[in-house]
Amino acid sequence: MQISEKFHKIKKAALGKDYVLSFAFIGPQKMRELNRTYRNINKPTDILSFPLSKNEGEIYICRSESRKEAKKFDRKYDNFIDFLFIHGCVHLKGYDHGTKMEKEEIVLRKKFGI
Repeated sequence: MQISEKFHKIKKAALGKDYVLSFAFIGPQKMRELNRTYRNINKPTDILSFPLSKNEGEIYICRSESRKEAKKFDRKYDNFIDFLFIHGCVHLKGYDHGTKMEKEEIVLRKKFGI
């Protein structure tokens, strides 16, 4: 399954078929700019998600930061990208870090073998 197919299926399961999602891989400099602008943190991060409306949002993933983080979580890079995409979708669904969010992520990870 191509990454776009898998992400489309995850998006549909997490957010519904009518949710409009923009997704992009971006470099560390652009990620740093977004993180500084929207979170007041002056360093790149692995993922950022931005809800634009109830049915529309954006997810950005930085590959170089994701490679570093994958090692910390003892996950292979490709698996970690899928893991992050689910994480971003669950944020867009309205969840904040915590037990409820983790339960939602576990359901999706099991469904997609991640």
